[in-house]
Amino acid sequence: MLKTNVTTSVLSSGYDAGVEVAKKLGDVNDSKLNFLFTSCVMDQKQIVSGVKSVLGDKAKIIGCTSSGAIMTQEGLIDNADGFAGLMNFSSKDLTVGIACSPKKGDARELGKKIAKQAVLDAGINKVPSYFYMVASPKEEEAYLKGIEDVIGTVPFFGGSAADNTVEGNWSIICGDNVFSDGCAVAFFYDNNECVTEYTGAYNETDDVGIITKVKDNRCLVEIDGKKALEKYAEWRGMPIDKLMGGNLLVETITSPLGVKDILGNVTAIRHPMAGNDDLTMNIGNNLEEKTAVIRMEATVDELIKSNSNTLRSLNSKLTKDPAGYLLVHCGGRKLGIGERMNEVYEEVKSVVGNTPFIMVFTFGEYGYSDHSANTCGGLMLSFTGFSK
Repeated sequence: MLKTNVTTSVLSSGYDAGVEVAKKLGDVNDSKLNFLFTSCVMDQKQIVSGVKSVLGDKAKIIGCTSSGAIMTQEGLIDNADGFAGLMNFSSKDLTVGIACSPKKGDARELGKKIAKQAVLDAGINKVPSYFYMVASPKEEEAYLKGIEDVIGTVPFFGGSAADNTVEGNWSIICGDNVFSDGCAVAFFYDNNECVTEYTGAYNETDDVGIITKVKDNRCLVEIDGKKALEKYAEWRGMPIDKLMGGNLLVETITSPLGVKDILGNVTAIRHPMAGNDDLTMNIGNNLEEKTAVIRMEATVDELIKSNSNTLRSLNSKLTKDPAGYLLVHCGGRKLGIGERMNEVYEEVKSVVGNTPFIMVFTFGEYGYSDHSANTCGGLMLSFTGFSK
């Protein structure tokens, strides 16, 4: 039987925070994995050292920095001087292999290397049941392709590292390794259920266009042959100068772009990050020319309510009682919700009850739905439940 336990600390010392979250676990039998999510203002290596001083050098740890806060049964934990959250998995029937690397060379080739190392770490020469991925918020699609080159299409979940100011102060954590640019994975070998509900929970509008030009995968140059920012401003009925620079990131939280997977089962959200002087738009994930892009909409009320709706949909897919939840929530959505994040906590609690959970706020979210391909997106929810 799988058991999970979630602990937190708001100590500002990285080492002390690591010690505290590990000690709060108490006696853990058959511990197999620890998800660690932390504040970017802290010394990440010291946090890991603190955790391992209690759990031992062989403890498997993976995670990342979270944008501004984490959320657990204790509520929204957003201490400005630092925070740490640990989610422990224990089960005699569970095997986990972890692996990682800072960015070196081609991202797809690096994904292959990491996948092979994770299999070796698990000591089981077969395809995992499911896997978790964390990466820096760029090239996620290439890492994923490399991993799938090795293990094929296996259900996955997770999200990118994040910081508080979108300045690159994020960290990926894997074992003893801490780095800002690269990828890490955890391969799970188990018979228990792992179900991910992956959604933006936005509403489609009738504003649809064909992507006619993309530069460097993530710069949207043209929609329907017109400058992308000009087209988007036309859809919104807004002056272009209100969408320049970082204004675009904020203005598009409630009205981003979406692209459908080939089966139509997932509409992956593409978050415009910046409006450029040449009227192009920097986008948070990859785009493809000659595919349709849709303007999406959601009110702040809907962004808040989507948390309980997504969890109910997730629970409907579990045939056994949940042992715990890992909830990956976009940091951009959190920014848009603002001071109403306590309402998100209430929405989550209304569904999960007393089941352990941890919510991390990321700059990219990963998942799948109803036989879709594994997908990377932004402004999304990747909510994963694990059965007992």
